[in-house]
Amino acid sequence: MAAHYLEFERPIADLEAKIEELSKVSETAGGGVDDEIEALRARAQELRVEAYSNLDAWQKTQVARHPDRPHFVDYAAALIDEFQELRGDRKFADDQAILGGIGRFRGRAVVVMGHEKGRDTAGRVKHNFGYARPEGYRKAVRLFELAERFNLPVISFVDTPAAYPGMASEERGVAEAIARSTEKALMLEAPMVAVVTGEGGSGGALGIACGSRVLILEHAIYSVIPPEGANSILWRGARTPGEAAKAMKITAQDLIKLKIVDRIIPEPPGGAHADPEAAMAAVGAAVEEELKALEGLSADELKTARAERFYAIGRSGLQ
Repeated sequence: MAAHYLEFERPIADLEAKIEELSKVSETAGGGVDDEIEALRARAQELRVEAYSNLDAWQKTQVARHPDRPHFVDYAAALIDEFQELRGDRKFADDQAILGGIGRFRGRAVVVMGHEKGRDTAGRVKHNFGYARPEGYRKAVRLFELAERFNLPVISFVDTPAAYPGMASEERGVAEAIARSTEKALMLEAPMVAVVTGEGGSGGALGIACGSRVLILEHAIYSVIPPEGANSILWRGARTPGEAAKAMKITAQDLIKLKIVDRIIPEPPGGAHADPEAAMAAVGAAVEEELKALEGLSADELKTARAERFYAIGRSGLQ
């Protein structure tokens, strides 16, 4: 499958196309250009590091949406042993936009859940491009209750543009379902670590993101609405999504200053999609550290700390 390059990566794409062409020549001719190929590879890496060290808010939005970033199924496979998916909300249906279940993380039993966008066309249709319906959030509530019943830590992976806004979703009470999932996460009598791995979009993200600790990948975003929607609503399309992204303060670096997230997880040069294994290893290490820090806290201490954390966001906005 051909690599997916973003617009600002065009110089890198051109260089890597030349590397591929020279590699084919080298195979046919039996060598002779290996030194040149290595030099070009080194230059491509330099360009990648340079580009990713100076991303603006809109470029980070594009990176957060990159189709090759690790998805929930990748994190589950890499970090969760003995993962057993639990399906259905016990009320209407099973929503495959939010997946979840039980397993072992670094030896400890956990409940894990997250948004799944799908990798290919069939997968994206199956998972509804990560747009969860009410059933997904009711499934999340069921998993939260399971975690409480057996005193299991919860790990959530957030990556969604938003909750699904279709008529059927609204008819079945998507706003109420998100509100109940958010409430349950806030009142959870078990430790919870949430990781924004790509797009943290609107209430669709918030429903499973209200953890004791909220982490975010270096090039991920977390917002009340996508930049395109903000541009359309606030400025009637008179500006650009890039201007909206900058004004909204949605990048990890903005969010850590605003104390909306607790920790930024560094990504490999070129983003998580450039080296998924390294990115997932970094996430695993950060989650393990945060869970260890939450060990030994009682249910009341967890709820009190979580309440103080989220009240502080509202109070800081009034200053």
